[in-house]
Amino acid sequence: MDNQTEVRKFILLGLTSLQGLQQFLFMLFSLLYLSTLLGNMAIMIVVVCEPRLHTPMYFFLCNLSCLDIFFSTVTTPKMLAGFLSGHHVISYTGCLSQLHFFHFLGSSEGLLLAVMAYDRFVAICNPLRYTLIMSPRACLLLAVGTWTTGFLHALMHTVMTSRLHFCGPSHIQHYFCDIKPVVRLACIQSKEGRRKAFSTCISHLTVVALLYVPVVFNYVPPSSGSSASWTMTATLMYTVVTPVLNPLIYTLRNVEVKRALKRRLFSREFLAQKMFCLAACVG
Repeated sequence: MDNQTEVRKFILLGLTSLQGLQQFLFMLFSLLYLSTLLGNMAIMIVVVCEPRLHTPMYFFLCNLSCLDIFFSTVTTPKMLAGFLSGHHVISYTGCLSQLHFFHFLGSSEGLLLAVMAYDRFVAICNPLRYTLIMSPRACLLLAVGTWTTGFLHALMHTVMTSRLHFCGPSHIQHYFCDIKPVVRLACIQSKEGRRKAFSTCISHLTVVALLYVPVVFNYVPPSSGSSASWTMTATLMYTVVTPVLNPLIYTLRNVEVKRALKRRLFSREFLAQKMFCLAACVG
């Protein structure tokens, strides 16, 4: 890596390179972006100004409209500018910022939709306690939790992406900086490096598969369609078999643990202790 030049800017290849089509796409996406702004801003203004709409459902809808405006603004203006100027260059910092806010807002919107589904569930299934459960404080905490979780989720991806090295090429096969096309440009590691990385992760992946696969097959299918024998077999896998295999899997795949066990089990002091205990038992 010392003799390689770090990439400090990227070139977004965009949707198309045809000049005539770019003008058409500029008009199309300009209208769609303008509709997004006007429609969601209208919803926010109406909800804020109308006291009868100060309910949990419309509070979350207002949050959703805000997220939609920001979410579209992360990518669309840059894309429109590229259609006009033909200049699709984005700096390294700008690329990471776009990646972060795209996943921050996208993750927050996904979580918010789940919160809105929970709000409707409470309203339908527990209407008498709806105002108690979905109190203003609870709604505020749910909204803050949604935005905070989305931010932390995006921050994790951004930090991990920023630790990668980019030494060329610098052409991103996308119209904005997303994780997959950006990671694809990272400097290729050696086969030995990939082998070591895979060897490090294989133990944990094996344990995860042994635990989650039986759990998924046990709880995801409907109760009426699963047999009792299959349910018991799947349960045995993660309650009895997996706890037995976990120490073996982690030990056999871990060089440090095997060395420590050998030093401990076959050391002179340990053998002397075993011989002393055996002699004491016989005596």
